[in-house]
Amino acid sequence: MTKHDYKQNAYYVIYLIRCVLHNKVPSKEKLDKMDFEQLFEVAKAHSLAAMTAYALESAGIYDPAFEEEKNKAIRKNILFDAQRSKLLGVLEEQKIWYMPLKGAVLKGIYPQIGMRQMADNDILFDMSRRNDVRQIMSDLGFVLKAEREVVDEYLKEPIYNFEMHGELFMEYQVGDMADYYHGIKERILKDDNNNYGYHFSNEEFYLFMLAHEYKHFILDGTGIRSLVDTYVFLNKYSDTLDWTYVNSELDKMGITDYENKNRELSLKVFDGAALSDAEKLLLNSYIISNTYGSLDNKVERGVQNNGGNAFAKFKYAVMRLTVPFSPDNPRYKAFEISYPFFYKHKVFLPLLLIIRPVYYAVKNRKRAFSELKTLIKL
Repeated sequence: MTKHDYKQNAYYVIYLIRCVLHNKVPSKEKLDKMDFEQLFEVAKAHSLAAMTAYALESAGIYDPAFEEEKNKAIRKNILFDAQRSKLLGVLEEQKIWYMPLKGAVLKGIYPQIGMRQMADNDILFDMSRRNDVRQIMSDLGFVLKAEREVVDEYLKEPIYNFEMHGELFMEYQVGDMADYYHGIKERILKDDNNNYGYHFSNEEFYLFMLAHEYKHFILDGTGIRSLVDTYVFLNKYSDTLDWTYVNSELDKMGITDYENKNRELSLKVFDGAALSDAEKLLLNSYIISNTYGSLDNKVERGVQNNGGNAFAKFKYAVMRLTVPFSPDNPRYKAFEISYPFFYKHKVFLPLLLIIRPVYYAVKNRKRAFSELKTLIKL
């Protein structure tokens, strides 16, 4: 598929999502122009295949690939709900406070089950009980896949991926977000129907949703689904939000401009309003990013952050190949978490300079080549 075809199919996906959100049947004229194989590829890349399937069904089209993706999404929603309920029940028994995050909440305000596809379940919990939670997860059949500074990622067959967060942001992520969200328990609300569960107010949920999207946006990019999330949330709650509070907190986080552009774009795109040239460019950045960003975006943002010229490309390449030795380096914390042995025994740090690029080139040969190709092309 060419870049032009990819973009055209992304616009078709947007059109079909707009039909779903406004309970309209897609026009035969538009449907006749669509290549469903290409359409599926783009919709799946943005985690919107299930929602697109609902739009096609409303027009009497039951494409096998879309139907399979929709049915898988529904099944996954149901199984995740059951597994999450079981876990939260044990947290209640063990008197450990918790709060489901992001998609686990958002999926409930989408028009129908399965429309908001989920890759994992994120839960904030009492970090002081981390070892207890690890035992609970093990007892429930989960395997600890990855341990980071404040996040443990667990897997369980056949489909379960749970991330247990002691904090909402790690120290090296997105400017001052970690400081802003440290101690968030003081700003969340107690559930009415349990003893240890909490939830965000609508204002706080919107703020965190934006902060999380912004993290992806400035690093690797974020896809069309984030615009759908924004639209669905605002369509339900915009009239009742305390916008004075929201705007003051956006200023504190430094993402006021991002929120304004993201909100305006999502509302225009899914209400079918005309876009300005700047908004078309912004939408294009969402289109090329897929659900969780793209390597092209990561490289381009890295080069732009270093000045955007030929020397910036050199600096980016050096940065990718070197290892931070000083705690004053903004990359130090991330490397310390990723390579704990070398940072605990600093005498071995020079070896990491050799091991890391060799390992990356061998283990991720295709990605390494793509990154180099993108860097040369810029």
